[in-house]
Amino acid sequence: MQEIEIRNLSKQFDVKGHVVDALRGISLSIEKGDIFGIIGMSGAGKSTLVRSINFLEKPTDGQVFVGGVDLASLSGRELRKKRSEIGMIFQSFNLLEQKNVLDNVCFPLELAGIKKKEARKKAKELLETVNIADKEKAYPSQLSGGQKQRVAIARALATNPKILLCDEATSALDPQTTESILRLLKEINEKLDLTIVVITHQMSVVTQICKKVAIIEAGSVVEEGLVEDIFAAPKSDAARELILEKKVRYTPVEALHAHRRIRIVFNENSSEEPVIANLILKYRVPVNILKADTKNVGGKARGEMILGLPEGEKLQEDMIESLRKSGLTVTEVRENV
Repeated sequence: MQEIEIRNLSKQFDVKGHVVDALRGISLSIEKGDIFGIIGMSGAGKSTLVRSINFLEKPTDGQVFVGGVDLASLSGRELRKKRSEIGMIFQSFNLLEQKNVLDNVCFPLELAGIKKKEARKKAKELLETVNIADKEKAYPSQLSGGQKQRVAIARALATNPKILLCDEATSALDPQTTESILRLLKEINEKLDLTIVVITHQMSVVTQICKKVAIIEAGSVVEEGLVEDIFAAPKSDAARELILEKKVRYTPVEALHAHRRIRIVFNENSSEEPVIANLILKYRVPVNILKADTKNVGGKARGEMILGLPEGEKLQEDMIESLRKSGLTVTEVRENV
């Protein structure tokens, strides 16, 4: 069942007399109960897209269906009611500094007309859910970044939403705290059967928590599919850059000169085989390991390496074919990545 369906969505802005295409013909389907990632570099259009899902940004063209309802068909009052089914958390937390933790979570309940006693009971339950009940009397200035985000998640869950939008929700957090927040989101997804949309520029976030992902570049979706498939064999330049990370340095490049660079990804069957040693023994030429890493992809450990192959196109093709026969996924690494 489709929880969110986006059809041919476009959004234009008028900036000082010039039309800027923020989104161009985007179509996506997000299933109920899924954790769906939308990833791209800064300026790709991610935040505009997520704000279009709840019609905080009304599209120039196209349609957005939430729970089968076309948001453009709703009146202002109906749209506000529909938005209560869509919670949202942000990078900056957006907590009310003058209110304590409990009152921050109570705030949307009170706006919805819930009596104070009932609101406080519900807020306390939500603070238990996000494991921060002991901080109910603290103020935002007394909390760490991870604690603030837990409060923000509790507040977003206050109206019993069916969808949770996470706009760069872990970007301001350190890696350890990010991991704990992602675990929490996964627990909430499973416990509440909540559909979660994760907007991020970090592939590590997507690989840890998301089942499916859409890669967005210059306002367009350039690749979409299962996270494990795209991680193993990215087809678009944007996906390759996000997976390999442009900031990665193949150190020392000068010392490890490579005529051709490839990326290999190990699956469960190939992870224990000494494939690199076997490759060197078979062809009797050196193979440089320029990068090696293990990542969590959908709850499974996936090993990856960047290899520098020796000179000779025929030799390179033979080595790549040999790696593929060993059960490895092999993709090219371009010089500008």
